[in-house]
Formats: sequence, structure tokens, C-alpha cells
Amino acid sequence: MNRRAALVAGALSALGVAAVYGLPRPRADLAELYAEVDRATVASLRAFRSAHPVRRLTVDGWAWEYVVLGQGPDTVVFLHGMSGAHDIWWQQLEALAPTHRVLAVTYPSVRTLAELSVGVRAVLDAHGVRSATIVGSSLGGYLAQYLVQHHRDRVERAVFANTFPPNDHLRAAHHHRAVVGRFLPERLVAVAFRDSNNRRILPASQDPALVGAYLAEQAQQPGLKRRLLARYHTVIEPFTVADPAPEGLPLLLLESDNDPLIDADLRAALRATYPTAGVHTFAGGGHFPYLDQPAAYTAVLRRFLA
Repeated sequence: MNRRAALVAGALSALGVAAVYGLPRPRADLAELYAEVDRATVASLRAFRSAHPVRRLTVDGWAWEYVVLGQGPDTVVFLHGMSGAHDIWWQQLEALAPTHRVLAVTYPSVRTLAELSVGVRAVLDAHGVRSATIVGSSLGGYLAQYLVQHHRDRVERAVFANTFPPNDHLRAAHHHRAVVGRFLPERLVAVAFRDSNNRRILPASQDPALVGAYLAEQAQQPGLKRRLLARYHTVIEPFTVADPAPEGLPLLLLESDNDPLIDADLRAALRATYPTAGVHTFAGGGHFPYLDQPAAYTAVLRRFLA
């Protein structure tokens, strides 16, 4: 009996491990994910995806996905954050496309800022773009700073949005979480990702339905764990801001007064790092003001680009 009980217990344990590690995560369809989102907004996102299929470019063995819109004389490149993808910017892309060529990328799972910058420049090269305005948020804002410091000739203007300067705070704050994350199965990483969003991101959002739906959609994309760990390595990578006020390069800092991920100290550190940059603060914009306040966000960009 004891042997039989042990065999049953072992079988149940094996099934449990298989369920966690081996079975695919349940996937919700878009209608379910976006059920609480304004219908016009959902229709707009669907139409954008249908009208602008993803392009792909292989760079050093990595597949870079991106979209490009518009035929304007000046190019604007949008760089997303840790949990985003190229189409998180769809409202800004569509709004600016009549007057600019706009381009947004999705990062592959590379682990260094140098590799990210190589990919961004390769996409620009593929479309004959020598220099562009760079708009980056969160991780994208950190990458935009790196591009300004290391590839100044490719940048005409730069927007560092809801982001941080090189610092030791993020490494210290998230080191243990990253170590544990390496050993968690994909399903548990997805659960932790959604839980963190629900606890931290959504309460600060003015449009929690849209932000929550988009992040939930990203959470069920294959390779979430690999993407998050790779992107974590890039946001903690140090670099030197040798020239905080490059001659002839307009800089704009965008922030939210209630950003749950970029606290007041990090926002102040960014302003101190770039003392000559313009600053715009979104009241109640959370970490994703371009989703929470898309019209206001685009208006700020238009003024900067004028």
C-alpha cells in the first residue's frame, strides 16, 4: 500500500510538473482580452494591425520586427519599453504619418544596448534614413540616451520619456527578482508579470482597461521570459553620459507625476543629468501616458517636432 501510495503521489507530482512546464499557457483571443476597452479604440488598433503588417529584418542572426508609415521628409523612430512592442505606439504613429515618416521596432531578445543600437541603425539603413528623431519610453528612453551618446550622428532630436539615467538603483531593486526569474517556468513568469501589472501599473493608469489589455496580450506571446530577462539586462547596463547637452541636438524629457515605475528620485536624476532639456509632465499619466492620454501626448510631440 505504501509503495502504491508513493507511486500515485509520484505520478501526481509528475503531472503537476508537466502541467506547469510542458503545457502551453491558456491563450485568450483579442475579443476576450479587450472586452472592457472602448470599442472605437479596439477597432483602431485592429485596423492599424491590418493596414500595416509587420516587416522583418535579420541583423546578426536576430529577427527585428518593425512597421514604417508615412512619406514625410523627416523620420521619427519610436522605441518601446520593457513590456511593449512596436504597435503600442499605434495612435502616435497614425497621427504623425501624414507629415512624417514614422517607424517603430520590436526588440529581439538581445541583452546589450550595443546590440539594440545595431538593430535600430540597421532598420534605418534599410530604409535609407541617415538620421532621425528618436522617441523612447522607459527602456526605449534609456536606449535613446545610449544612441545619443554613442551614435550622435544618427540622431536629430531625442525624446527621453518615462525613463531614467544610468543608475545603480534598478540593479539593486530588481536583482533578486531577476535571479529567481531565471529558474521559473514560462507560465509562472507570465503570472508574476500580470500580477505586477495589476498591482503597480493599472492603479496609476487613466485607462486601465486599455493598458491592462495590451499588457495581457504581450504576456501571452511566446518567449515572454526570454524577452523580459534580456530587456532587464539592458536597463541595468551602465554607460557614461559624457555629453549631457550635445550641441545642436534638441532634447525633451517626458514624465508623469504618478509614474509607478519611475519614482520621484529617478525623475529628478534624469532632469539633473540633462539640465538643458525641455521637460513636460503629464498629470496622472502613469507609466504609459501615450496610451492613457494619446491626444495630449501626440500634441506634445508635434510641438517638439515643429
